[in-house]
Amino acid sequence: MAPPSRVTNPTAAVLIWLAIALLLVAALLAAIGALNRSIYSAAGFVEQYLSAIEDGDANAALAMPGVRIAPEDLASAGLPPKSADTLLRDSVLRGPSAVELVSDTNDDDGHHSVTYKVTVGGVSKSMTFDVQRDGSWAGVFHTWRFATSPIAALTVTVLHDNTFTVNGLTLDARAHAAPDAEPTFNNSADYLVLAPAVYEFSRSSLQLEAPAQSIPVTKVGTQDVTIDVQPTKTFIAEVQTEINGFLDQCATQKVLQPTGCPFGTVIDDRVISEPVWSIVSYPDVTLVPDDTAFQMPSTPGVAHISVGVQSLYDGEESTVERDEGYSMGATVVIGPDGNLNIQLH
Repeated sequence: MAPPSRVTNPTAAVLIWLAIALLLVAALLAAIGALNRSIYSAAGFVEQYLSAIEDGDANAALAMPGVRIAPEDLASAGLPPKSADTLLRDSVLRGPSAVELVSDTNDDDGHHSVTYKVTVGGVSKSMTFDVQRDGSWAGVFHTWRFATSPIAALTVTVLHDNTFTVNGLTLDARAHAAPDAEPTFNNSADYLVLAPAVYEFSRSSLQLEAPAQSIPVTKVGTQDVTIDVQPTKTFIAEVQTEINGFLDQCATQKVLQPTGCPFGTVIDDRVISEPVWSIVSYPDVTLVPDDTAFQMPSTPGVAHISVGVQSLYDGEESTVERDEGYSMGATVVIGPDGNLNIQLH
């Protein structure tokens, strides 16, 4: 038996293939539209940036269009013109632990305001990003750039010192000062930082310390950070040892008025033996910073003198035993080598 014949209609075949092609094109356009509303959207662009920040990848974040700011453009961006880029590095970057899209609105100029809720340093904050279209990729996928860079600045003022630590990196606030600048007791410097992120500042050494403070940065512009460095107990003990040693040395002088010392006495009778001094109580050292150094305010102490005398009235001999109060202060500076420079007054 002969096989049944197949009758092909050319017009029908063309219509079928045309329908398939139209479906494929529609599917492709739908896929492109979906990608442009997600991965290649303004919010998707910001999400890529936030992902780099979360990963601690400063280089990837800085490589995104519109993030880096040329030094000559810092002032026009509203940031201190001499800001250092020292903190724009992976080892310092501590980005958010969680991000969540809140809104994505656009205006007539094509700018998008994209707001994300971010958790930095355990605190929930919101940050809004200014994004604009930057052409397309392959002619179909939207590309974007930050119209306003998400880089911020921190003006760090170190009181009573020049050194501080931020997110594990120790810096000298004088490092970016003019070469001929005079050393100062309080120092300030400007640093660029990526946002959103948290920056923890502290100061810790044998002689000086400042409590740790976490600074969340979730907006562009400049924030002030003040690190109030104070003397440690070890530092105060060092000064106390120096003061006590000085007074002990004064007590070795066999005179009524030890030279260069804060204590002495006046005796009207004839002195017939060498005066013997001893320290009853030493001044308790406290250190208070001013604009130039750490100051020990005038603080009382007590010395004791023992000396033989002969009365000018009747010639009777006796021993004078008495306490003499005194007070002393000091100006204390830590030298570059860590040694103390103490000026008594």
